[in-house]
Amino acid sequence: MRIGVTCYPTVGGSGVVATELGLAIARRGHEVHFICYALPYRLGRVPPGVTFHEVTVPAYPLFQYPPYSLALASEMADAVKNHGIELLHVHYAIPHAISAYLAREILGGGPKLVVTLHGTDITVVGADPSFLPIVRLGIERADAVTAVSAALARETRELLGVTRDIEVIPNFVDPSRCDAPFAAAYRRRLAPDGAPLLVHASNFRPVKRVLDVLEVFRLVHQRVPVHLVMVGDGPDRPLAEKFAREAGVADRVEFLGNITPVEGVMGAGDVFLLPSEEESFGLSALEAMACGVPVVASSAGGLPELVATGEGGFTFPVGDTAAMAAQVVALLEDPAFLARQRELARRRAQEHFSADRVVDQYEALYRRLLAR
Repeated sequence: MRIGVTCYPTVGGSGVVATELGLAIARRGHEVHFICYALPYRLGRVPPGVTFHEVTVPAYPLFQYPPYSLALASEMADAVKNHGIELLHVHYAIPHAISAYLAREILGGGPKLVVTLHGTDITVVGADPSFLPIVRLGIERADAVTAVSAALARETRELLGVTRDIEVIPNFVDPSRCDAPFAAAYRRRLAPDGAPLLVHASNFRPVKRVLDVLEVFRLVHQRVPVHLVMVGDGPDRPLAEKFAREAGVADRVEFLGNITPVEGVMGAGDVFLLPSEEESFGLSALEAMACGVPVVASSAGGLPELVATGEGGFTFPVGDTAAMAAQVVALLEDPAFLARQRELARRRAQEHFSADRVVDQYEALYRRLLAR
């Protein structure tokens, strides 16, 4: 098969999943073409079987806002025409779904189109009245639509009024990326006194509730000496740093920014915190679980589909920092309980969200569409 993949090439979950999926498909002997405005963050050295097509957006003085979606459509059409791409798989509905639709219109037909919904492309951007009609059009004209959780599929139908089938295919993780010696080195740096280490990773947007992360940490630290590492960056980082200083815990909290590979820090932790306001899936939580780190999270969106209470993680209502902190303390004060939850987290990630299992689902979807 010859597959075209479009995603945002940044550190966000949709780009990570799209890139890892494309690489996995290429390793299975298929031809994969990434069509993006920059080399995807997780792609690194482009391996055999993978081609990168850079979308160049014209910088014409008349354009106050460069027309990325139109440039993308043209590049998609060109890649399909010149490389025989049979199927376009776009991640994040806006504007990628409509760009792919326009590419097919340019070609007068052509490749099958798969749209994968990841979360804020529906719940935040797609639901905005100024974008809703065009997002709905892109979804309705696709040959297949997938969502990373059942919760997101429901929200898509409710917010956009979409009636078509949406197949749920979850995000996935490659447990082999967990590097125990690398994690041990991080742990020595982040918790030199041997105290437990809590971990959080996100884009530090308001929806991630990073101040709740720090409040949970503060409450835990009143009972158990503990460290916290915050991975990622974004608009709420200054607020988080200010909170840590004013709460008198800045010396126990480290902000690492965007780092790679993130699994090194994930595996160094004892508990991963994700108290989000909304979360379509929670890829960072899955990455932590794959490294044997139990998760304490909110019960928002698709998180309960990933984090099964008592099976390597626990979920609580959004904003219930006291309950979350109590659960963290319970884990840290009972080494046997923590060890059991570590094993259950690793097992759940491997059994339900392994790369092989999920890539099989995508590959089967591609084959079904191309057989029509």
